[in-house]
This record gives sequence, structure tokens and C-alpha cells, in this order.
Amino acid sequence: MNNKILVTGVNGQLGSELNVLSKNYAQFEWFFTDRKELDLCNLDILDYKLSKIQPQFIINCAAHTAVDRAETELELSDILNNQSVAVMAKWCENNNCKFIHISTDYVFDGKAATALNESATTGPINVYGKTKLSGEISCQIENPSSIIIRTSWVYSSFGTNFVKTMSRLMQERDSLNVVNDQIGSPTYAADLAQAIMVIITHNHWQAGIYHFSNEGEISWYEFALAIQEIGGFNCAISGIPSSAYPTPAKRPQYSLLDKTKIKKTFGVVVPDYKESLVRCMELLG
Repeated sequence: MNNKILVTGVNGQLGSELNVLSKNYAQFEWFFTDRKELDLCNLDILDYKLSKIQPQFIINCAAHTAVDRAETELELSDILNNQSVAVMAKWCENNNCKFIHISTDYVFDGKAATALNESATTGPINVYGKTKLSGEISCQIENPSSIIIRTSWVYSSFGTNFVKTMSRLMQERDSLNVVNDQIGSPTYAADLAQAIMVIITHNHWQAGIYHFSNEGEISWYEFALAIQEIGGFNCAISGIPSSAYPTPAKRPQYSLLDKTKIKKTFGVVVPDYKESLVRCMELLG
């Protein structure tokens, strides 16, 4: 039986966490790829590369996630977040391979007031969100049996992220300003990696879109306060509106994800954000 799992974007936060977790799933043959082994921008030979590996599962963690840079890097964003997704999804459909594609809360416009479920209306407000939504649509057209997981505010002990940046700045500075009017919930990439493996090892594959983030409804400012409390950092933190911190790409004001579907369908356990934050910060030391 073919039991190969191909993971794209191994050097990203989620790819790195899956790499760690793979040691617990020795029943699978794992293929971790980055740009060198599998260049998703080279669409012409992507099919050929996938056919050489012949995976049973593809977990697509790769994306152009530099949200502000994406505003000017439209072509690269579309290739990585949409066109390559279409090629992989189609290959999976034609080769009896199960496809899990990672998407984002940025497919929403941020105008909601309650947690967003999978059927909530999309309306991205930046290039990153638009190309990720295009990728979702391409994925479902090319491969109706695929699984798409939208996640938000991802952090990890790997890579660059809010938790690591805040931890560093709180030790370097006496005071910090953090945006307090964008609401959502963070996702510890290790928890998302575990959720993906629950789905892969589940006895029933149920295609569709799913939402996953940790439990809790907070602002970035409240997230910073939690980092300060757990790290014991002595730094004054003030909440500021998004308007006081302009960025090239607009961010959704409200993008809290409703996790009911993934819990009910696969029995995925979703930890509280603070519990996971403690685990991550212990690793950071």
C-alpha cells in the first residue's frame, strides 16, 4: 500500500511542525520539500515531479504569505497561492491522491461580528487574501474531494512570527504599541499539524472546507499582553487603533473562525490559545 505523505513548504512554520510530528507517524513515508526539491513556481514540471514521488497524500503548506509584499508581488502571489494549487489539486484528482490545502482567515472582509463558519461570505480586502481565495476555488474545481483548512494568526517556535517578535521586543524596549481593534484567535502551528494528522488517520475522509485556530477571541493587543504575562517581561504595552499603524495591505478587523465543523467531523480537539502559547514559549526558553 502506498503510504507516502508529501509536504510542501517544509521551512515554513506548519511544515516545520509537521516535520517534528512525523516522528510519531512512522507508518508513513514522509517527503518534505522546499523550493529546491519542488519549485511550485515552475508549473510546467510540477506534474512530472509529483509523478516521480507518487504520494498518497499531499499537504500543501507552501504559500506567498508576506501580506504587505504581496500588494506589489501580484504575479508571484497568484502563482504560489493559486496556480500551483490548481496543478497539485488536479494531479491528486487524477492519481488517487488525497489533497489537504492550507488557506487563511484573510479570505474574509473582516466586517462580521460573530465567529465565521465555513459557509460565511468571503470578500478579501488585500492581494494575499484574494489570491488565497482564488486558490480555494481552483482547488475545489480541480479536485472536489480535497480538504481545505483555513487558519489564522499562525505562530510557532519556528520561523518569524508575532510571538517571537514580541518576546524579543519586550526584552529590548521599555514600551510597545500594539493594534487593539483587529479581533481573531491565534493558531499554534503544532496544534494545526496535529489536527491535520487526525484527519489523515481518520477512517472517513470528508471533503470540504474546515476552519482551525485555537480557542479564544482576542485582539493582537490582548495577545501581546498574554505573551508578556507568560514571559514575565517588564515592558509597558499600549493598545492602538489600526489607523495609527498603517500597512501597505489592509487587514480584516474581525476574523474569528468557528471550529465546530472540524471538531464534529473528525473529533479534532482544539486547545485554548493560552494553553498552547505556554507550550510554545516553553520551547523558546
